[in-house]
Amino acid sequence: MKNLASETQGYIYAILAFTFWGLIPIYFKIVSSVSPLETLSHRIIWSAVLLFGMILFSKSLSTCRILIQDFNKLKFLLLSALLVATNWLVFIWAVNHNMIVEASLGYYINPLVNFALGALFFKEKPNVWQKVAMALALFAIVYQVISLGTLPMVSLTLAFSFAFYGLIRKKINLPSVVGLYVETLILFPMALGYFVYICATQQNSFIFPPNALSWWLVLAGVITVVPLLWFNAAATRISLMHIGFFQYIGPTVSFLLAIFIYDEIPTKEKLVTFCLIWIALFIFSFNAYTQKRKKVY
Repeated sequence: MKNLASETQGYIYAILAFTFWGLIPIYFKIVSSVSPLETLSHRIIWSAVLLFGMILFSKSLSTCRILIQDFNKLKFLLLSALLVATNWLVFIWAVNHNMIVEASLGYYINPLVNFALGALFFKEKPNVWQKVAMALALFAIVYQVISLGTLPMVSLTLAFSFAFYGLIRKKINLPSVVGLYVETLILFPMALGYFVYICATQQNSFIFPPNALSWWLVLAGVITVVPLLWFNAAATRISLMHIGFFQYIGPTVSFLLAIFIYDEIPTKEKLVTFCLIWIALFIFSFNAYTQKRKKVY
């Protein structure tokens, strides 16, 4: 009974985390008058401040000190910090330029890229259906290139930056909150330096004393950290396979937001690309589910 209650809580936390991530474009639309680089700098600065408070509260500061002295892990965290910053910046830029649909496509592609990287770096052997799913995803991208004459650069940058970020974090195997705190700490001097520069050149949107827009920018830390805490709570209660199914909530919510709230009507060619990706994901997910059932029974 206790396990069932814990599992139910895990499902609730997973739904909260991925729904929140799907709704994040609303926040970036609110602050869209701010340049993407300034928004990114506030996301880094306020996340670092909030995470520092959490690290102190959870008495994990000693873990961070040990980690900072571990050069081998630190060099990987430097790379993961640059990857997550790239992912955040491209996403903010996409929302500001009315490309939420293309951004959501990136997060649909991401699980397939994750699996391809697993096969490449961890020698995970894909079965026939997994190969079919990845081939369909590749065909979807080729179709868009041929039909529209352009690569979906936003989608691919988001998918690959987040996939490589996950790959590095899996390799160094750190608690999410501690790892993210060290990453934001690495990025903090650059973010603060950029903010000082735009203040000196009077290009800043954040002002003192803070107005409504400034307070919205302060909230960048909250919108970064809160869904991560929910995700952590879910990951400790339910299996990674179930987490994998829930992760499609985020791009689906963003996709629906883009169409019904922000009037981003995708072209026929883009809809074909989405349909091919959705079919690939269905094949991939159904195969993962059946493989799991075979192991259980």
